[in-house]
Amino acid sequence: MGTVTTPDGIDIFFKDWGSGQPIVFSHGWPLSSDDWDAQMLFFLGHGYRVIAHDRRGHGRSTQSSDGHDMDHYADDLAAVTAHLDLHDAVHVGHSTGGGEVAHYIARHGESRVAKAVLISAVPPLMVRTDANPGGLPKGAFDDMQAQLAANRSEFYRALPSGPFYGFNRPGVEPSEAIIANWWRQGMMGGAKAHFDGIVAFSQTDFTEDLKKITVPVLVMHGDDDQIVPYADSGPLSAKLVQNGTLKTYPGFPHGMPTTQAETINADLLAFLQS
Repeated sequence: MGTVTTPDGIDIFFKDWGSGQPIVFSHGWPLSSDDWDAQMLFFLGHGYRVIAHDRRGHGRSTQSSDGHDMDHYADDLAAVTAHLDLHDAVHVGHSTGGGEVAHYIARHGESRVAKAVLISAVPPLMVRTDANPGGLPKGAFDDMQAQLAANRSEFYRALPSGPFYGFNRPGVEPSEAIIANWWRQGMMGGAKAHFDGIVAFSQTDFTEDLKKITVPVLVMHGDDDQIVPYADSGPLSAKLVQNGTLKTYPGFPHGMPTTQAETINADLLAFLQS
């Protein structure tokens, strides 16, 4: 574990375990690299080098007041990959992290990248616009910001208790440990970063980023994703990249890397080995 300092003075915390081909994990909002525990331990055990960082303002990285946008997120990821001199890396992004991965590859090129994986990811665009009539209304994201500002701790209990992991679905048994771990990760970060991050993940249009990506891309998405709706994300992203494969998971929730880790890890391994 260590940190790298970005050109604008932000310390980005990262974990770097093992040896072999590197897999770089980009986490979702408002979490941290800890959200990848199940994947990092699994792939470490299969002979890979696993790296995950805390996005600026999240986890153990600097709680900066600005720079909470996709350009900075991508540049921060580039700082980590350059600091560790990674090559032939597989980049895996969940939710907001999927947007970070897409923007990083488009902005910084593919010279260090072998493959990419987008899991329950926000691209191509979440918010509803004239060009994206199937998106979610901006008011939904404004409401998220309002709830965060009013009582972040309470909001960070409600989201994982319900739609994030599908614990609000009939017959699904909520896991208090998973809910508490989500809350813990969220509360480690800064309220300003999380508030601004809602705009970053919802209003950034990744369409042109996706079109630039030529490396193989696996798009994994559950069709019961209540956070990033399936129809307007996964299938479209898989079509926009130049070498994409869509893997659809019937009934899986947004947080499927945690609740369905065994399935997700096996499919990730198969893609890496293909």
